[in-house]
Amino acid sequence: QLQLVESGGGLVQSGGSLRLSCAASVFTLDSYGIAWFRQAPGKEREGVVCISSSGDMTKYADSVKGRVTISRDNAKNTVYLQMNSLKPEDTAVYYCAADLGMISLCVLSPKLYDYWGQGTQVTVSS
Repeated sequence: QLQLVESGGGLVQSGGSLRLSCAASVFTLDSYGIAWFRQAPGKEREGVVCISSSGDMTKYADSVKGRVTISRDNAKNTVYLQMNSLKPEDTAVYYCAADLGMISLCVLSPKLYDYWGQGTQVTVSS
């Protein structure tokens, strides 16, 4: 079974940057669409960004457009989330998720993803 491990979270001041990593083991990621979701206390899990397994299709939530970038390095079996200009409202636990397929598209619906990491905390102070 595909296993995902997120890292890179932490405490950062407003306007700062973080790069999250999602490393896969057991299977290679190149056949999986990958998404980042986040969940703040008392709120529903929301999609942040996704990337197709081919890497040529991405979809960003309006709340993060222009501030985050998703990329994948299949040789390292890792997907990255570069987050810039962070705001306090970006504070949440960030999860990466994978779905087998999604060759030329991806969807920001958590129900469609079968594999999840344990999450990494991102806290943005004002």
